[in-house]
Amino acid sequence: MLPERRHFLKTLATTWVASSLWGRALRAAATVTLPFENGIRDLVQYPGKRKLIRLTSRPPQLETPFQNFNEGLVTPNDAFFVRYHLSGLPTEIDVQKFRLEVRGKVQNPLSLTLAALKSQFKSFEICAVNQCSGNGRGFSNPRVGGGQLANGAMGNAVWKGVRLADVLKKAGLDSKATHVSFDGLDRPLMPATPDFVKALTVEHANRPEVLLAYQMNGQDLPYLNGFPLRLVVPGYFGTYWVKHLNQIEVLDHEFDGFWMKTAYRIPEAPGSERTKPIGKMVIRSFLTSHLDQAEISVEKKTRLRGIAFDGGTGIREVRISTDQGKSWTKTSLGKDLGPFSFREWTCETTFSEKGEKEIWVRAESMASEIQPLETVFNKSGYQRNGVEKTKVKIV
Repeated sequence: MLPERRHFLKTLATTWVASSLWGRALRAAATVTLPFENGIRDLVQYPGKRKLIRLTSRPPQLETPFQNFNEGLVTPNDAFFVRYHLSGLPTEIDVQKFRLEVRGKVQNPLSLTLAALKSQFKSFEICAVNQCSGNGRGFSNPRVGGGQLANGAMGNAVWKGVRLADVLKKAGLDSKATHVSFDGLDRPLMPATPDFVKALTVEHANRPEVLLAYQMNGQDLPYLNGFPLRLVVPGYFGTYWVKHLNQIEVLDHEFDGFWMKTAYRIPEAPGSERTKPIGKMVIRSFLTSHLDQAEISVEKKTRLRGIAFDGGTGIREVRISTDQGKSWTKTSLGKDLGPFSFREWTCETTFSEKGEKEIWVRAESMASEIQPLETVFNKSGYQRNGVEKTKVKIV
C-alpha cells in the first residue's frame, strides 16, 4: 500500500508541471458551463477522482458536478469536492514517519504515529456534510470577489477517526487553556503568504462529534481530501476541516492568525461593518433530480427528489412550490443518517400545463430555522442559503 501511496503523490506533483503530458491533457479537457457570468470551466480528472469541475489548479480547487448529488445521500470519495488555500502541497507522505504533534498548554505533549492514534484511542464514525463557505458564490447578486463556485462545493461522507476530546484528555489540558489551533502539512510558496491555521475554542474542541479522521466512506482518506489525517468539525463550514493535519497547539488566548482574524469573516449582523469568524452552517435545500432547463412531461406524474441539511440540529421538513411561493407542498423525508448529514426528500407532482416553471425548495430545521427566500448579501459571498429556484420546461 505504502509504495502505491508514494507513487500517487509523485504523480500528483507532476500535474503542476506545464510541460507534462498530463498537464496538456488537463488543458485539453472538456468544458462545462455553470449558470452564471464567466461560468465556463474545464472538466478534469485528477488522481483518485472522477471528472470534476476545475476552478483553479494551483492550489487545486475542484467542484462536484451537481448531477452527482442525485446518486445517493453519501458522496463517493472520487466525486468529493477539493478545496486548498495554499499551493505548497506535500508531494510525499510516509505514513510510517508521519506524526501528529500535540503541544502548547498541555501537561503531556504528544507525538503520535497514525498507528498509535488508531490503537490507543477508541474509534468513532459520523455522517457529516463538509461544505465550502463560498459554495454558490457564483450566483451572488451583485457579484463579489472570490472563487466563483456553483453549488457543488459540498459533500456528505461517513468519517471515521478518534475524538479530538480524547486526544486532548490524554495530553492533559492546562487550567488556563482556552483555544486550540490546527495546522496541516500544506505550506505557502511565498514567505509573505500566511500559513493556513485554524482554531476552535476548547469547549468546541471537546464536543463529541469533533473527530481526527483517517477514513472516509470506509477507505483511507483520499490524498486530495486530507490523507492521512484531517480535522472533522460537523455542522461547521469546511474552512475548519484542516487537511493533512499534523500539529495541534493548545493556547491560553484567542488565536489571531490571518485565517481567523482577517479571512473567513462575516458581518456580526446584516449590513454591519463589524465582523466575526464564520462558523456554523446555515440551513440549505436543493432539487437534485432535475437540473436547470430539464424537460418534464405534461400531465404525467413526476417524482422530484432532493437533499437538505443544516448546522447540526437536523431537518424537520422540506416543502416545494411550483407557483413562485404562493403555495407550498410538504415532501416526504427519507432515511435519517444523523443531524449533520444530508437528508433526502421526495415528492410526486403533476404539471397540467406546458411552458416554463420554477421549482422552489425550502427547508425547516429541528431548531425551527427556515430558509430565507433570498440570501442575505455579504461582500464575501459566504453562506449562501436562499431558496433555490430551478427552471424546468413542461413539454
